[in-house]
Amino acid sequence: MSAGGSPGGREIQIPLQQGAISLANAMPLSSVPPGVSLRQANARSHVEAPPEHGSGGSHGPDCGFLPVQGGFRDRFLATPEPKYCCEACRLVLCQPRQTECGHRFCDSCINELLSHPKPMCPVDMEPLFKEKVFRDVCCHREIMALNVLCRSHSNGCVEHMTLQQVPDHLNVCPFFEVPCPLGKCKERVMRKDISDHLGFKCKHREGSCEYCKHKMPLSELQKHKETVCPAFPVACPNNCSHSPLLRNKLSSHQQDCPKSQALCPFHRYGCTQKGSNQDIRDHEAESAADHLRMMLSRSCALETKVEAVREELLERSKVLPGLSSRLAETEKLSEELRDKNRLTDQKILNMQKLMSSQSEKLLEVELELRVLRLLREEVGELRGALENLRAGLALLEQGARGPAATGSMETQLSRHDDMLSVHEIRLADMDLRFQVLETASFNGTLIWKIREYKRRKQDAVASKTSSLYSQPFYTGYFGYKMCARVYLNGDGMGKGTHLSLFFVVMRGEYDALLPWPFKQKVTLMLMDQGPPRKHLGDAFKPDPNSSSFRRPVAEMNIASGCPLFVAQTVLDTGTYIKDDTIFIKVTVDTSDLPDP
Repeated sequence: MSAGGSPGGREIQIPLQQGAISLANAMPLSSVPPGVSLRQANARSHVEAPPEHGSGGSHGPDCGFLPVQGGFRDRFLATPEPKYCCEACRLVLCQPRQTECGHRFCDSCINELLSHPKPMCPVDMEPLFKEKVFRDVCCHREIMALNVLCRSHSNGCVEHMTLQQVPDHLNVCPFFEVPCPLGKCKERVMRKDISDHLGFKCKHREGSCEYCKHKMPLSELQKHKETVCPAFPVACPNNCSHSPLLRNKLSSHQQDCPKSQALCPFHRYGCTQKGSNQDIRDHEAESAADHLRMMLSRSCALETKVEAVREELLERSKVLPGLSSRLAETEKLSEELRDKNRLTDQKILNMQKLMSSQSEKLLEVELELRVLRLLREEVGELRGALENLRAGLALLEQGARGPAATGSMETQLSRHDDMLSVHEIRLADMDLRFQVLETASFNGTLIWKIREYKRRKQDAVASKTSSLYSQPFYTGYFGYKMCARVYLNGDGMGKGTHLSLFFVVMRGEYDALLPWPFKQKVTLMLMDQGPPRKHLGDAFKPDPNSSSFRRPVAEMNIASGCPLFVAQTVLDTGTYIKDDTIFIKVTVDTSDLPDP
């Protein structure tokens, strides 16, 4: 791109090739050699600045017209005024920039000055600031209107024009040097001499091989003849008396050449004779019997090898049935291992889920413990305050300060007693909740330890406490909530003769997500604490029509189980009671229970 001015005083950009005349006007079509298109010749004859003016046009048209560094080096018809010269390079300004102090510099020169740590104007040593340097559009327009000689004046061009018109002129100047349109040729010639160069002087112009008529650049023609031309005449490498041959006939001649060296056709059977083709033919006629013996020996050796291979194959075929059976066993074992692996993966997944639910429950327990500790601390503080009040009251009573003071202290003491009672109730409730959480099970199995069996049974006989409830247990963290109910002196038809054991479905927090009615198999068991471990148990499948197994609407459903679970005589004579304690186990099948 070259810079120019618009009527409105704004700087505009004019393409280097704008208004360029087609190369067909400057170079006749007849001057383009065969194999080179007019488009190719045209593309290679556009403006490219001489080395002193640009870098060769690798960054667009501006790079061919504008200097890479500094100002214009063109020959001006009149000496430019000093105001048109750069204060740094002293050349005519290229893309002029004006500083705050009023001096002008080329764009490349001012950029070099501004790259210094503390840029200063070289004329008056004033500091320079990049944001205060601006384009001098008026000066640029005046410079582009100055008259200059053609940049090819050294080649004979006598044209002169304004600096603005230089790119357009160079696109058609017959004396301007352009590169040869042929890619491999690196020469630059004047535009008017292109046709002569392409027709007679260029080493890379196209020519034809006089033997095979193949077309190629002249620089490659000699090498083509000496190496690959199929119609080029060559002499026999064996120096036989045959006349020169075409290169493509040489391989067939080698087979018939009398001086060509060859091996005996029976060399694969052990014959080592070699010589010229004629000698080999004589050798074949004289040594036919020897050749037959060689072939016979080789045939016998091959038959021996074939027999050995056959025996080896028979031996291996005997081993195949055993290998097949071992392979089948290995595949079966592998399938079993895969099944076990799948089961193990499923168990690991279930354990991970259980651990996740238990960790959440543990966090809840920790929170409950934290609240419990705070309550205990509060109770301790209240007890200390109560003891202080009692001590103060005693002192007041000893000092006999009067009935009014004594009444006030008694009122305060009574209030603190009430607060202490409330906190003790809350503490007992938190202890009970903590015990429930501590003993809760989330895998569908309950182990219920009943201490002080004799006392509790006497209470049942005396109808003080006829039944006991176990702590709740669950089929999962989000599963069914259940408990056990035992009558130590029996219930219904087993009253006085048996221990009655029942299963109870309780109302849980996640009942809305569970399938109803309850259908899981339930197993009730009294644990034998002696070495025989003869546990007594019973199992049942819930009746889906029973109200005991529907979704609870109250705190718990009606209990369902075994009134005649175990006779009192069996219970008293066996090893089911030890250290005045019995163990009851309730198991709920969770194998087919879907996740909520």
